[in-house]
Amino acid sequence: MLRRAEALATAAPEPQDEKRSLNTGEVHDQATSRAVMGNHGGMDRGADVAEKAKAFGREALANAVARAGEDRQRALTEFPREDWPTLPVERYALGAQQYGETTRSFCWLMEYGTEAFGSIRGGSAAKHIIYRHRSGEWRLPAPLRKLDHLEAWNTVRQEFVEAFNAVESGDFNRINDLSTLVYGQALVTKTLALYFPDEFLPIFSAAHVRHFSELLGGKPYQTYGGVRTWQANRNLLALVRDRTTFDGWHPQEVMRFLYQHYDPRPRQRAVWKIAPGERGRLWDECREGQYICVGWDEIGDLGQYESDTELKSALDAEWPQSTGGNLRLARHLLAFRDLEDGDLVVANRGTTEVLALGSVTGGYAFDEKRTEYRHTVRVRWDESYAQTFDAPENAWRQTFAKVPEKLMRRIGEGRRTAPPTGTALDPALTELPASIKYAMDVLERKGQIIVHGPPGTGKTRLALSVALAMADRADAIEAPAVDRSAAVTDLLGNSRGSDMPTVTMVTFHPSYGYEDFVEGFKPAPAENGPGLNLQLQDGLFLQICKAAAEAPDRRFLLIIDEINRGDLARVLGELVTLLEMDKRGIPVRLPTSGRWAVVPHNVRVVGTMNTADRSIGHLDVAIRRRFGFIEVPPEPDALDGSIGPLDLGVFLSVLNDRLVAEFGPDHRIGHACLLRNDRPLTTEEELATVFCHEIVPQIEDYALGRPEPLRAVLGELVDPASGRVARMGAQDLAAKLANEFAETDDALDD
Repeated sequence: MLRRAEALATAAPEPQDEKRSLNTGEVHDQATSRAVMGNHGGMDRGADVAEKAKAFGREALANAVARAGEDRQRALTEFPREDWPTLPVERYALGAQQYGETTRSFCWLMEYGTEAFGSIRGGSAAKHIIYRHRSGEWRLPAPLRKLDHLEAWNTVRQEFVEAFNAVESGDFNRINDLSTLVYGQALVTKTLALYFPDEFLPIFSAAHVRHFSELLGGKPYQTYGGVRTWQANRNLLALVRDRTTFDGWHPQEVMRFLYQHYDPRPRQRAVWKIAPGERGRLWDECREGQYICVGWDEIGDLGQYESDTELKSALDAEWPQSTGGNLRLARHLLAFRDLEDGDLVVANRGTTEVLALGSVTGGYAFDEKRTEYRHTVRVRWDESYAQTFDAPENAWRQTFAKVPEKLMRRIGEGRRTAPPTGTALDPALTELPASIKYAMDVLERKGQIIVHGPPGTGKTRLALSVALAMADRADAIEAPAVDRSAAVTDLLGNSRGSDMPTVTMVTFHPSYGYEDFVEGFKPAPAENGPGLNLQLQDGLFLQICKAAAEAPDRRFLLIIDEINRGDLARVLGELVTLLEMDKRGIPVRLPTSGRWAVVPHNVRVVGTMNTADRSIGHLDVAIRRRFGFIEVPPEPDALDGSIGPLDLGVFLSVLNDRLVAEFGPDHRIGHACLLRNDRPLTTEEELATVFCHEIVPQIEDYALGRPEPLRAVLGELVDPASGRVARMGAQDLAAKLANEFAETDDALDD
C-alpha cells in the first residue's frame, strides 16, 4: 500500500544527485528505458519496473517530497475547500492581475505556484476553462459562450464542488458526468489530487498517465475511448497499488520514479539561442537569478494566447511597423513559453560570444514584479561553455535563433573546462542529432515512416542519416560532404556477405508497379537458344523480406524516395496489411504465384514525400494509417550567412510567409536551395543563379503564369508592364532582395 500523502518527510539538505546535470546519466537511463519498453503498448514490464524500483534512491527525494507538501499546504491555506461554494471568479481565473487585483488566483497557483507538487505548465490558458484575456474579454468553453462570465463561472464552480463531493463519497464515476470540467482535465485532476492526495497520483498529463498505465500492464487506451484524465489517473493508481514493489512509497516518489525511468516525453530536445537583453546587458542578473528573460512586455502573459496567429495580432497592434515579420516572432515567443525541463538555452552577446549553456529547470512565467523583460524561464547555467567564435553567426543578430546541431557540437568542443575523465559532454552535444533520434523513435514504433515536406528541406538527407545511424555510422552524419557521400555510397553497396544489402534505396515513379516491388512475370533470356521467356521474379521488397528472414539478428532498411509518385495501393498490394508491427511474421498468400510471404520484424521502411507535388491527404487511408509521418519544414535558422546586405535566413523566412499566404504551406521553398556543400551561399553570382534558375521558376509554376500571385510573393521584383520577374545584374540582386524581403520583427542584439 502507498504511504499516505500527508505523511510528508521533513526537509533535508539538498542531495547532490537530485540536481539535474548536463552530463549523460539521466538521459542515458531514459534511453535505456525506451529500449526496454519497445513498442508493446499494454505489456506488463513487471520485472523491469521491480528491478529499477529496488535500485531507486528514494531517500534522496526527502527534500522534494517536503517541498511538494509545502506547495500543497500553501494552496489549501489560500483556497480552503469550504470557500469553493462562494469563491468569486476573480479569485479563480488567470488574467485578474491585469485589472487591479493583487491577490494570486487559484489558476495562477496551480500553474506557477505549486510546481513541486506537480506540473501543468505549458500551452495556453484555455486549460483553465475560464480566464480573462488581456483585451478584457472573458474566454469561455464552447458550451458556456452564450452566458456572461459570471453565469458561466457559477456553472463551473458548481461542477468543481460536485466533483469534490463525489470523491469524498467514493462515487468517482459521477465526475465523468460534469460536462464543463472536461475542458480543463489536467487542471481538474491536479485540483482533485490537491484536496484528496491519497486518491490521485500527482501526474496530470493525459498522455503521460496513459503511457504509465500501459507500462504497468493496463489496457491500451486505444481499445476504449472517452476516458477522462482523472479516471485514467485513478486506473494508474490502482495498478500501482496492486504492486508490492511500491508498498510504503509516497505518491510523489512514485511519480518521480516513473518520470526518471520511463519518461514518455519525446527526446527531440529544443536548443535555442536567446539573448539576455541587447548586447547581453541583463546577463549578470540572469546568471545570478538562474533564468533567461526576454522583452515584448506589452503583450502580457504568453499563456493567454491559444495560437501563433492570435499572438501575431497582438504584436501587430503594438508594433504595426513590424507586421511583416511578427508571425515568426509569435512562433518564437510561443516556443519560449513552451520550453520544457532539459531543453537547452545558449545565452549570447552579439554574434560571436557564447556567455553560457543552460538547461531549463522550470516553466515559463510572466513576472509582474520586474520592470522590464518580464517573460522568464528558469535555467541552470554552465559558464564553462563560454567562448568566442572566430566568425560571426549572422542568425544571432536577433533575440531568438534555433541552434543547428553542427553549431551545438562546435560549442561543446569549445568548452573551456574539460569534463571529468570518463564522462562525456552534455548528451545534446554527443548523441545523435535530435531530428534523427525522433525519426528513429517513430520508425521503431510504427515500422515505417514517411518524411514529408516542401522541396529542398532535406527529406532524403534525413532518411539517409537514419540509415547511417542504424548501420553504426553515426560519425558520418555530420561529416564533411565528401566523407558523408562516401559513407552513404559504401552503405548502399555493402552486402555484408549477403545477396541483399542491409540498406536499399529505390525511387518510385508512375510506371513502378506491383511486379517491381513484390513479384511478377518479367522477360528473361531463354535458357535454350535465343529469345526471351516470361519468368516469375521476386520484386525488390520481397527480396529484402527473404534476406531479413534469413538474418533475423540484423535490421534491413528500405528507403523509398519520392514515395508519393507511385500508386502505393497498387505497388504494395496485399502486403500493406503486413506492414503493421503486430502483423509482422504473419504469412499471406501472393495471388500471382500462390506462394506464402511474410514481412519480418526486422524490416523497416522510410519513404520521402514532396508535398508540393501531392499532399498527404491524397494518400490512401489504409496507407496513411500504417505509416508514421514526420514533417521536415524549411529551416531558415540553418542559413547563418549573408550576401552583402541580404540575410539569407530572413530572406527565406519572409519569402515563405508570402508563399504560405498565397498558395498554402505545401508550396514553401526549402533551405537546401541556398546551401552549397552544407554551407550557405557566399557570392552574389551563386545567389543570382539560384534565384533565377531555381526559386523563380518554382514560384512561377505555383502561380500558373498569373502575374497577380507572382506579384504578391515577389513584390517590386515583378515588372508591372510585363508581369514577369525583372532581370538584373548579380551585383544588384542582393540589395534588391534585402529591400523587398526585409524583416523587422526581432529586436537586434547589437
